[in-house]
Amino acid sequence: MTIAVSVPVIAGEPSDLDLLCRGEFLSWDLTPAGSNYTFLAELSLDGRSGQAIYKPRKGEIPLWDFPSGTLYKRECAAYLLSRILGWDFIPLTIIRDGPHGIGSAQLFIDHDPRENYYTISRDSLDEADADQLRMMCCFDLVANNTDRKANHVIRGIDGKLWGIDQGLTFHADMKIRTVIWDFGEEEIPDRLLEPLRRLCGQLLSPNGEVAEFLSLLDDEEARALMQRLQWVLQEGVFPGVPGLRRRRSRRGE
Repeated sequence: MTIAVSVPVIAGEPSDLDLLCRGEFLSWDLTPAGSNYTFLAELSLDGRSGQAIYKPRKGEIPLWDFPSGTLYKRECAAYLLSRILGWDFIPLTIIRDGPHGIGSAQLFIDHDPRENYYTISRDSLDEADADQLRMMCCFDLVANNTDRKANHVIRGIDGKLWGIDQGLTFHADMKIRTVIWDFGEEEIPDRLLEPLRRLCGQLLSPNGEVAEFLSLLDDEEARALMQRLQWVLQEGVFPGVPGLRRRRSRRGE
């Protein structure tokens, strides 16, 4: 089973999507971080190689508040939602079989592991960084992200900010937990609200990627998603306390 975005087939070197979907697993090393089994995998296809983060369903630790065996689906659903919204901050993610069975496979972003949300100084944020964080913050409200830790914000070697580890998302009950409080009571830019308005209409008559995305949620979660969309659009501001500075975790999380 493979769930991925639909793209045209182009002759030549395999694309990132080709590599994730059809690449052979050459190695899969268990990463030390995280409570679930997560592997840094080396993939190869037609002479091209690359790395991916592979999270098998079998490696998910049961949680009391999330249905068992669904986190890998939520990783893919988060990517699909970001793609539908046109918000480019989640690495390409699919569902496929692997050495330990079905799970999510996400394109690995080469980055400095010493850098995370807390190392990005609020006082020196450039406009591109601030825009990415606003986008991430707005996404987390809509997706109901319960696990936006500091090290789930990384900077690629190209300087771009990325959001990773979106497995704890889309719960039907409001459970948002995040370290991003930089924009409390700031108006959400219309460039972020407009895709949300469009998504409201798409959810009423889903097809294509939207239907594919909804297939990864249950009915209650889909209804809750619509309610959160309406809430964000009605409020039009980021929640939080204005002027609140980020707090550094003693454990560096």
